[in-house]
Amino acid sequence: MSIFKLVPAFKNYLWGGQKLVEKYGKKTEVTPVAESWELSLHPDGPSLTEDGAFLSSLPEEAFGKNVSSFEIFPVLIKFIDANGSLSIQVHPSDEYALKNENSLGKTETWYIVEAEEGAGIYLGFDRKTDKEEFKKAVAECRLTELLNFYNVRAGESYFIPSGTVHAICKGCLILEIQQNSNITYRVYDYDRVDANGNKRMLHVDKAAEVTNTEKFVLERLPKNVVGLSKYFTAVKYAFKKKTFFADENSFECVTCVKGGGSIDGRPFSVGDSFFVPAGYGKYVVEGDGEVVITSVRRYHIDIERKDLKLTARLSDDRGRIYVKSTKTLGAIDGPTIAEYSEKLVSAVLKKAKMSYSDLERAPEIVAF
Repeated sequence: MSIFKLVPAFKNYLWGGQKLVEKYGKKTEVTPVAESWELSLHPDGPSLTEDGAFLSSLPEEAFGKNVSSFEIFPVLIKFIDANGSLSIQVHPSDEYALKNENSLGKTETWYIVEAEEGAGIYLGFDRKTDKEEFKKAVAECRLTELLNFYNVRAGESYFIPSGTVHAICKGCLILEIQQNSNITYRVYDYDRVDANGNKRMLHVDKAAEVTNTEKFVLERLPKNVVGLSKYFTAVKYAFKKKTFFADENSFECVTCVKGGGSIDGRPFSVGDSFFVPAGYGKYVVEGDGEVVITSVRRYHIDIERKDLKLTARLSDDRGRIYVKSTKTLGAIDGPTIAEYSEKLVSAVLKKAKMSYSDLERAPEIVAF
């Protein structure tokens, strides 16, 4: 199977603009163009192959062995053009969404492609709160007073775990890599009305059930990493000429977020996304720009002791190391080394914005 350009599905939400058409070359009669779902097997907006077939019609092996282990295709990739601010919202966890919505939950990550001066995002609470205060602030239209606001710049990444209250504000153009879900609980929508004069539905009670009310602490992901989880792995690469490899375990989605060039001789521009089938092998991206490559990997943490140093490493199924943490030991006994091992694993997961559930297998914590 060859590499091919993806044909996105489009959404005309009221806050959208025209950048995706006028600047990024998207071809659609939809207006405004709020989102382009670049790689999607979701029934609410399936993307297509160049031949006009649904992406979901590809044979299972085109997506890779890692994908076949999921009952629901795990990832959805989209561009978002916020000509106006999106609602303040929250997404449920898998556990809640599967029980109440017959859907996956939604953890996502944002790569800032463009940001106008002063543009930003709301992300999590600026202090610990509780459900009662949260609902009271919503009722009094002052929820933003409880939230962190971050000014954003092109090239930054923000990881948003399910349960985190958030909003993209006016002036941002974002590449979003997320779980394959379309479940959103709106909690505040600026009292806007749609084309028919109706306010959009809010979901305050459900939002209160799933929202993490702890203080949100922003932690940067490792260099060039856009997002890591069992559902998606997204990494940014600058290129002049760079060789990549798609193994049998996962497809790769190559999205141009800056500049342009070619992929195995096929030209592309900023905003284009290409599907590289699992097992394709080597492919070359050349030109001048940046791409975000998304795949589905499996992760594990290995712990190694060498002399007086204890090291924990987070690696994927290709052997790539993303995060490591090292501790120099003193004259301590075996159980203490095991305790240090657990702390190192926690430190690695925290830095990667991952949890134990993202790992293929639990780390082996032993007394050396």
